[in-house]
Amino acid sequence: MLAKVFSAGLMGIDAYPIEIEVDVSSGLPKEVVVGLPDAAVKESKDRVHAAINNSGFKYPNDKITINLAPADIKKEGPSFDLPIALGVLVASEEMSPGSFEPHIIIGELALNGHIRPVKGVLSIALAARKWGVKSLLVPVDNAREAAIVRDIEVRAVKNLLEAVKYLNGEINIEPIQLDMKEIFHDSSSYDLDFADVKGQQDVKRAIEVAVAGGHNLIMIGPPGAGKSMLAKRIPTILPVMSLEESLETTRIHSSVGLLAKDDALIATRPVRSPHHTISDIALIGGGAKISPGEVSLAHNGVLFLDELPEFHRNVLEVLRQPLEDGEVTISRASGSLTFPSRFMLVAAMNPCPCGFYTDPKRECRCLPGQIRKYMAKISGPLLDRIDIHIEVGSVDYREMSRGVDGEPSRSIRARVGAARTIQQERYREYGIYCNADMGARQLRSSCRLSREALEVLEMAMSDMGLSARAYDRILKVSRTIADLEGEMDILSPHVSEAIQYRILDRKLWL
Repeated sequence: MLAKVFSAGLMGIDAYPIEIEVDVSSGLPKEVVVGLPDAAVKESKDRVHAAINNSGFKYPNDKITINLAPADIKKEGPSFDLPIALGVLVASEEMSPGSFEPHIIIGELALNGHIRPVKGVLSIALAARKWGVKSLLVPVDNAREAAIVRDIEVRAVKNLLEAVKYLNGEINIEPIQLDMKEIFHDSSSYDLDFADVKGQQDVKRAIEVAVAGGHNLIMIGPPGAGKSMLAKRIPTILPVMSLEESLETTRIHSSVGLLAKDDALIATRPVRSPHHTISDIALIGGGAKISPGEVSLAHNGVLFLDELPEFHRNVLEVLRQPLEDGEVTISRASGSLTFPSRFMLVAAMNPCPCGFYTDPKRECRCLPGQIRKYMAKISGPLLDRIDIHIEVGSVDYREMSRGVDGEPSRSIRARVGAARTIQQERYREYGIYCNADMGARQLRSSCRLSREALEVLEMAMSDMGLSARAYDRILKVSRTIADLEGEMDILSPHVSEAIQYRILDRKLWL
């Protein structure tokens, strides 16, 4: 007898439909899985065999052929266990041929018939809605994640026996209902706050400017100055995530299994902080099974690279495409996949190998050649894509010992939100969101400088020997500073402040 069950697979972060055909016919006992299965799919027949027997059913002692269509796409992962088991039971007449067609069924089987969670359920639910499918049968631990998608009924099953009884009409399983507003509210709070940071007023101001305009940022300072502490709090002043951004971020994390089973949605902006020993593939994405890398896991959030010069040169160079395009394309012999990677880059580094070149209280023992070699580890093209360079000094004891908290994140976020609103209105017709994304056309139309501001900028270009790219960066940052103050034109104080955020362009650091 032939049975058909509908499921879905994952390619990168996108889902595609799969039709599972199971044929049980007389002949020598043998199980054959066709349709380009990987090792995990081939091994499913052993998990299915044990799960069926341990759930109180009889596994057929006949020839079983399992086809996964379309046959020209490689099938990966254990998520087809449950639909294969149901297909075997129908084809062997162990259960009635229920109506599988309205359902997409996914789940990994344990040997006792329990259904384990799988990756990428949110992407499958979103795709199922596009395909016009009205019902999804998923593991219990994936139910909340899938139920985020509206206009589709999500039913959770604990084990194979419960799935059979539901499909036979013996029991009723109510669709999962979620209160999206409550979930979004409960998931959107941060444990960290800028109020915890003592002193560093100039650095906080630079971070506020960077966040308000979507600018990339690098902090240079001695060890223990608070660079990591500041970087981890940057998401708390970024604008609140929209539902669309939250869904994008959640489906990326779900596709690699990083979504906790109790979390239905990621509503706080992610912070990814890879170690400097990371490979280029782990950072950008790829591998034998193409999957998102750190730049995509930081989508809509912050990618923090601590000890920037310690990263391998080839690792840093692969950042150039996602920084420019907001997405990364991974090409392999099997095909190409594109992942979103729109993030704010925050980097931190010491000013020299020992870390104390700019510290007034501790002596630097590095030679000038060592300092130049250390700084040269960061390529010019990458540095050109970082708008703001800020020096972070050591915090004075009196600042640390004061009992007064710093300005809370919610106050800074309010100013950032007002500046972002101005930018969204200004660039609505161009399809960009912040000043950092401005092109040549927007620079000409949106960056009107007063006469005094032009004089300040001309003097800085001459004295500091700035490049044309640095000129554009200063204009963008000046525009952001003006937006924070609600000014239509860019004034000389705005330009002066923006120039201060280019310390790596000064001859002292070359």
